[in-house]
Amino acid sequence: MKKINLSIKLLLIVGVFLTSAYAAKKRIVFAGGPAGGTFQIVANSIQTYDPVKEMKDYSVKAQSSAGSTENLRIVDRGRAHFGVVYSGEIFAGRNGKLKGDKRKYLNVMAVSYLYGAPAQLIVKKNSGIKSVKDLAGKSVGVGNAGSGAFANAEKFFTYMGVWDKMKRNAMGYNDAAQAFGNNQLDAFWLFTAFPSGAVILAAQNNDIDMINLGKEANNSGYLKENSYMSELTIPAGTYRGVDQDISSFQDSAIWVANKKLKADFVYNLLKTIYTDEGLKYMYGQSKAFRDQLSVGKGVNGIVTPLHPGAEKFWKEKGIL
Repeated sequence: MKKINLSIKLLLIVGVFLTSAYAAKKRIVFAGGPAGGTFQIVANSIQTYDPVKEMKDYSVKAQSSAGSTENLRIVDRGRAHFGVVYSGEIFAGRNGKLKGDKRKYLNVMAVSYLYGAPAQLIVKKNSGIKSVKDLAGKSVGVGNAGSGAFANAEKFFTYMGVWDKMKRNAMGYNDAAQAFGNNQLDAFWLFTAFPSGAVILAAQNNDIDMINLGKEANNSGYLKENSYMSELTIPAGTYRGVDQDISSFQDSAIWVANKKLKADFVYNLLKTIYTDEGLKYMYGQSKAFRDQLSVGKGVNGIVTPLHPGAEKFWKEKGIL
């Protein structure tokens, strides 16, 4: 009986020790985006990478969100420690220039460039929609409310003079692709890496086409006014039925952190992800990360202050 009691006591002691050790880990919330989107893949990938899971003092947990704009706000308030936000929104938020929101979001600091997110406008062949101006009177999916896609749609289409002339539908990419296929939308807008699963879905049962947004953005002066954006080409064949190169423009998806997060932790997390093994793991999670996520491109597109932990890391790597 004494041996049994002793064994029970030992098990209880071990259990208490393990529980205390687990409880001692600080929970770090990483805000991603809508389910299935690339923002959420970033958060999920970092959460599930074994060396991150094995960190002694911190436990990273991915959390879905509406996207870029919401992430800016919740990271600033400390409701999330990390997030993914477009560079242009970080800049606008920091300087009190978000549309309809003059607050300055000064607690959000850049950690790393992740990938370029190009604008994509999907229409049907023979729809008669050949330019942005042709969207007047049309039903257009413009992204989730609170997402970077929606914010950038409003900004670009307002600049082009059609935002108030369209029948706008705020919805996620997959929902937009389905509505497009059901003839409930004439077009839908994306602001994400390519190839997009939603566009691939839409192209399965529809003859799709894409508008050359880059040329319109450049010719109108939009790119000059928003210098953090750049023109690029979506290669022919990226999507079924789109057999010509498409010009577009992109913003940079940036990993951000609340400025109060300990510099040592941010530094060590970057050291964990930006290894050959860490990058290989990330590349396996999404095509968007290949040829984009790298040490050499670590501060691409960043026009706002770096978190001290990130600054230390990128200086050591010779990037700064």
